[in-house]
Amino acid sequence: MNNAELAELVATANDLTKADARRIVDSVFVSIGEAASRGEEVALNAFGKFKVKHTPAREGRNPANGETIMIAASRKLTFSAAKAVKDKLNG
Repeated sequence: MNNAELAELVATANDLTKADARRIVDSVFVSIGEAASRGEEVALNAFGKFKVKHTPAREGRNPANGETIMIAASRKLTFSAAKAVKDKLNG
């Protein structure tokens, strides 16, 4: 499912135009992205949590020549599904 398909489902379920639903869907994802960029956790009841995970800098190896390289620290957005979602997935 992509953003357009999700917006169409939202429009149908809530008697909205597709354009209005698309703006709502887009604004939800923008809001999640902005909160994540500030390092905030986004918890959606009965769906799951988006968390920012910090990965420290570390040493790695270049697979082509075996040379040691430094891998920079980074932040990643992770998702943990809520129990209700896990239960739906596993029957």
